[in-house]
Formats: sequence, C-alpha cells, structure tokens
Amino acid sequence: MSPKGHKRRLRPSHKALALVSALVLGAGGVVIVEQAASAGQDSARNAPVTATIDCPDVGDRLREVPDPARDEVDRDLAQLDTQIADSYQRLATGRAQGDALLGELKGKRQKTITGMADAIGRTAARPGGLEALSGCSMKQAPAADAADTAAEAAGPADAQGPAQGKSGGGKGGPARSDFVVIGTVKPNVRTPTAQARASKGSFSVQCGRNENRHLNPDNVIVAPGVGNGAHHMHDYVGNETTDAFSTNNSLAASGTTCSNGDQSTYYWPVLRLRDGRAEQDAKAPGGGQDANVGTILKPKQVTIDFKGSPTGPVTAMPRFLRIITGDAKAFTNGPTNANASWSCTGFENRQLKDKYPICPKGSDVVRTFSFQNCWDGKNVDSANHRTHVAFARRDGSCPAGFKAIPQLVQRITYAVAPGARFAVDSFPEQLHKPVTDHGDFINVMSDGLMAGAVRCINGGRACR
Repeated sequence: MSPKGHKRRLRPSHKALALVSALVLGAGGVVIVEQAASAGQDSARNAPVTATIDCPDVGDRLREVPDPARDEVDRDLAQLDTQIADSYQRLATGRAQGDALLGELKGKRQKTITGMADAIGRTAARPGGLEALSGCSMKQAPAADAADTAAEAAGPADAQGPAQGKSGGGKGGPARSDFVVIGTVKPNVRTPTAQARASKGSFSVQCGRNENRHLNPDNVIVAPGVGNGAHHMHDYVGNETTDAFSTNNSLAASGTTCSNGDQSTYYWPVLRLRDGRAEQDAKAPGGGQDANVGTILKPKQVTIDFKGSPTGPVTAMPRFLRIITGDAKAFTNGPTNANASWSCTGFENRQLKDKYPICPKGSDVVRTFSFQNCWDGKNVDSANHRTHVAFARRDGSCPAGFKAIPQLVQRITYAVAPGARFAVDSFPEQLHKPVTDHGDFINVMSDGLMAGAVRCINGGRACR
C-alpha cells in the first residue's frame, strides 16, 4: 500500500496564520502551543462545532488492584471504553441524542464500575467513590472541515458499507484549528544542563519501519486479553507476535525485527491521510468501525534510542517493564499526561503537543516520544500503568523514591505532501486530536543486552 498525497491543499493566508501563542510546559518538557489566529478570531468563534462524549477516566484513578482481581478489572476497563465508543458512534450518526444517550451510558457504566469495585473488594479493601465516576457529559469541539468531511464520507465505492456508515465518516475530525504552520511557532525546546556525573552515552536499536505490516487495534498493556482494546490501529516494531493475548512467556519466545536481537515491543497509533480511500481495515474494528479512516502512512524512518541522565548514572530496566507515554484520552482528560511531540524535519527545536504541524516542501512530519526515565525500583507495571514510572524533574533528577533508567526516545518521520490533511488514530470520541498521541513499550531485552546498554550509556559511548 503506497500512500498517496492528498491533492487538496490547505492555503491559509499569512494573515490568518498570525499567531498569538502561549507556551505552557507540559509533561516531559513538551510545550503546548495555544493558538489564536488574530485575523481569524471572529471566524473561529463562529466556526461549526461538533459534540463528543466526556467521561471520567476510571483506570487513571486506580492505584491498587490485587493480583486475583487484575484480569477482571482489565476486562471491565476495556468494557468502559467500548461503551463510550459505541455511544459516540450513535451520537455521530444521529441514532441517539443528548440526555437520553448520557442517561443510558451512565447506567451501563455504573453497572460495570460496581462490578470492578466488587472484584477488588473480594481480596482487598473495596475502593470507595468509583461509582461517582459513572456520569458523562457532552464536550464541544471545532467540527472537521466541511470539504474534508464530505470527501471522507463519500470515499471510493469500495469503502462504502454498513461499517463505514456506522463510524460517522469524517465527523470526528480533525478540525482545521488542529493544524499550525511550523514556521510560525517559536523555538521552545529546553534541555536540562548536564552535571559532572551525567551519563552521556546512548544505545540505539534498529528495528525497521514495520515493513512486515504488523498492525492490530489491541493494547496488551492496558487491555490484555481483549481484542480491539485500543479502538484504533497500532504500528509495531521489535517483537513480532505482540497482540492482546501476549504474555511475558510468549514475548520472550518471539522473534524480533530488531537487528541486535532485542525482543522488546515498541508500538504507537498509526498516522493516516484523511483522503477518503479505503484502507484494509475500512470495515474492521479499530479502523472504519471506530472512525479511523483513510490511507495508513508507512513511516519513512523510525529511530529508537536509549539515553542517559543529566544528573548521574542510570540503572538497568527490569525485563517486562511496561511504560506508556502520553495519554490516548487527553482531549477529554486534559493535557496532564499528554507527552507526544509533533514537529517537522529542519524545525525540531519547535515541538508541538496539541497541534499537527504543516511542514514546508521537502520537510517531513516528525513524531517524537520521550518516555519516562525514572522507575520506582520495584514494579514492572501499576494499576493505572503510570505510577511505577515518572519523568525526571526540571533539573534532570528523579523524584524521591525513584531511580534513573535509560530513557527511551522514539522518533518517527513521515513523508506528507505540504497541506495534506492527516491525523493520528484515536478512540472515536477523542476526535483524532494531536494531543492524544502516545507510545507504548514493553522491555523484553535479555538481561545481558540491557546490561550492555547501561554500560554504553554510563560509559559515555554511543553504541549501536
């Protein structure tokens, strides 16, 4: 499948692209660009809006889940995601409206959340207050550009059918306001000053660009044992067998696309051209059925690097450590855990968190994921998949109780024609917002390979 550029080009005027930008430091040192077009503020205020569903993220509130309850809790959390996705599809296609839909969704969520709390309570203290997270609300957002929506909804003849119709076509975004010309963004990258004991080396892994088309809509970290647990398609490199049903044993027995034998799992949501073309998943879960439409772009380049700490040596990651960076639900959850960076080659001193870049001719779109680089020294995962790892503080040091580990930095580039509309796959109700981008990692390096990486990093060498 060779991606083709979208013929329709965005031609915003220089006036409309005059930015009033507020820079806000977010997780991992990424900067949010809050954009307002000075010449287009009135039109932005009057632009059409679309509605989506905003529900409290129950999984993010969990701190302790006993092992006997973990499988049931994971299935219940995945069921909550499915309930939201199904409700959004009904909203987007006009099959349900407003208060009635929210009331029905609340009833379903309450039943599922109660079951989850009961499961935890059978072997530990029953968590209080979870049922209060049952209610959802409507959230307004700028609507997708009318012309793009029409193109996506029409599409080619072989893209039509009940599955694509169910998804709501292009109503789920992205909106014109989700894009910004990269040249109008001020440089905003900040790097902590390296101290005398800094670990300045690096360890690079070459795992290809997913040439073997390992794609699925699963998420074995968040929804193990649940097919289509992500409701969006993932690109994989490294471990060749990762899916929803993978176990530590199956991952350790798998082949890998990495040239040095690293069996780790590296995955992220695919990027698509919003071109109305029928992809292989146009009628499938995670694809058209979940409002993810258009041509899946194959990465032009994928680099995987492990870097050191500016304050001292790093310690080895444990095998099977799981790390998620970014938040797939950041549009409704807020940007607290958002962490992906968007940019263009030649402009990577300008990183965006909540906008897609419009790159000039000859420049490629860049996604960068800088993962958490501090570990609690005990756990390979946590109930909310976050609290066992942390980002270093502004000075590069780890929070109390955490130790520095090699920092995984993934950089993915795409050849996108200037002005072509594209979007990251997302949960349908997240409207393909750039702030929802995220990366996932399971360390399956052998202990020997990880030890070698640590020696390179602490020794100040660049190893491949």
